[in-house]
Amino acid sequence: MNDGIVVIVLAAAVAYGTPLLFAALGELLAERSGVLNLGVEGMMLVGAVMGFLCVQHVGGSAGVALPVAVLVAAVAGAGASLILAFLVITLRANQIVSGLALTIFAGAAGLSSYVGNDFNLADNPARFSFRDLDVLGLDGVPIVGPILLGQSWLVYGSWVCVVAVGLYLSRTRPGLNVRAVGENPAAADAMGIGVARYRYLHTLAGGALAGVGGACFSLALTPQWVDGLTAGAGWIAIALVIFAFWRADLCLVGAYVFGAFSALPLILQARGVTITPQLFQALPYVMTIVVLVLVSTGTARRRLGAPAALGTPYVREER
Repeated sequence: MNDGIVVIVLAAAVAYGTPLLFAALGELLAERSGVLNLGVEGMMLVGAVMGFLCVQHVGGSAGVALPVAVLVAAVAGAGASLILAFLVITLRANQIVSGLALTIFAGAAGLSSYVGNDFNLADNPARFSFRDLDVLGLDGVPIVGPILLGQSWLVYGSWVCVVAVGLYLSRTRPGLNVRAVGENPAAADAMGIGVARYRYLHTLAGGALAGVGGACFSLALTPQWVDGLTAGAGWIAIALVIFAFWRADLCLVGAYVFGAFSALPLILQARGVTITPQLFQALPYVMTIVVLVLVSTGTARRRLGAPAALGTPYVREER
């Protein structure tokens, strides 16, 4: 029963959707504060290459090297997001242009490619990688086992992040403050909420999660390094936040839907199905374009629950 194509696709959807989920949660935090982060793809690539570089050079066992590599990937993603935050919050630069510039600077033709080539990372597979677990020995349980109980630590970590982000935004005072900053920064400022501070912190947190999402590629899905390893996953993550109506729980659902489309062509090829693989490989990006077109107007964004001040720099009025 566990060998059925439906079970295999669902299990792969969870695995392939995990990097999208990390990146989408990070984008959700940034957007809730009013910052439109279009540099997610670059942050994921920086996280992927730095995590891979770390696991290749940190000594010790996998239990030491892998957590350190994930931490380094998060710090690298946060470092890239700091550049974006400085441009769009302090200098009040255009958020769309700044995000695109960061992706070019840090992406497949920029910093990540330079680091990968300089250290010859493409020459060898990862020394250690995240393996699928067998939780409580229940991996063989029909249907549920391979889908939910035979995944890697990164998958279970992403579930914790979904719960944490959801509760943070809806049940805590800082979370409510950040939502106020994203909706009406002038009113939040009048209440004594530090608009710039909240936007900086949540943009950095978003970059860190994007970096972890990139590490999912280089340390779990395809434990190696090649230029452009994330293959546009950052752009899908941005659309995924819209697809999920700016809610953490729906980010999980959406990530697994996109993950299924990403994994399906590989599964069909392994089973000898002669359907043009490019058709299925294009589906996530087609869905991304459709979602972005549907919410391209301000009215549509407001109806779907977008923060009212999303993408708008805040300038405090002089008194």
